[in-house]
Amino acid sequence: MMKRFPEDLIKSLRNAKRVAVLTGAGASAESGVPTFREAQTGLWAEYRPEDLAAPYAFEKNPWRVWEWYEWRRGLIENVMPNKGHYALVEMEKLLKAQSVEFTLITQNVDGLHQKAGNQNVIELHGNIERTKCAKCGKVAVRWQTTETHPPHCLQDNCGGLLRPDVVWFGESLPLEALHKAMAAAQRCNIFLSIGTSTLVQPAASLPTMALDAKAVVVEINPNPTPITGRVTYALEGLSGYILPRLVAATWG
Repeated sequence: MMKRFPEDLIKSLRNAKRVAVLTGAGASAESGVPTFREAQTGLWAEYRPEDLAAPYAFEKNPWRVWEWYEWRRGLIENVMPNKGHYALVEMEKLLKAQSVEFTLITQNVDGLHQKAGNQNVIELHGNIERTKCAKCGKVAVRWQTTETHPPHCLQDNCGGLLRPDVVWFGESLPLEALHKAMAAAQRCNIFLSIGTSTLVQPAASLPTMALDAKAVVVEINPNPTPITGRVTYALEGLSGYILPRLVAATWG
């Protein structure tokens, strides 16, 4: 159990001009959001996530994929942000009050950071609550429901099938989000890697980019990861426990 944070870490946070944060599945798991593979239960236990969250799966059986995501949305519908999420909101407010740049990059698609109150959020893998057209790519705000197939895009007589606005296996990350995330990692003074295994590329390269740019890199995770031995500070534990205490120790 952590009793005290290194003084140099507190000093670095207080003196930082640009702070970047990366969060992964572990941050959401503390709120009760099932990880991608843990969600395969009940009627969906016979399917692998890779066989549902992929373009070829949508082309083969778009209704099955649509239904699976409707089910997944139901799993997180009533999930609330945890203490780690709210600590990041507090951190953003405190830093902005000091004119410090704060960028929150997340691999999660559940929108819990925005639900907690964070403002500057980069979603690398999209957002499961958003729906877009598989044909024209525009985000849909309304559609006609159906019981046999995904609804069709109603914008500009497009007619394409709607799908969740998330990144599937075999798809590239949205370039604008990726470029912003890379820029934030390369110019920050402090980089926090929270609840991520640092195994999924290209997000896994962001802490390394920050290290190469001479930033102070802090890992918060209950288990070691491939970058644990390289970071400036490795804080072992849950983000819901460590982050509120780190914010309090730094800014009171």
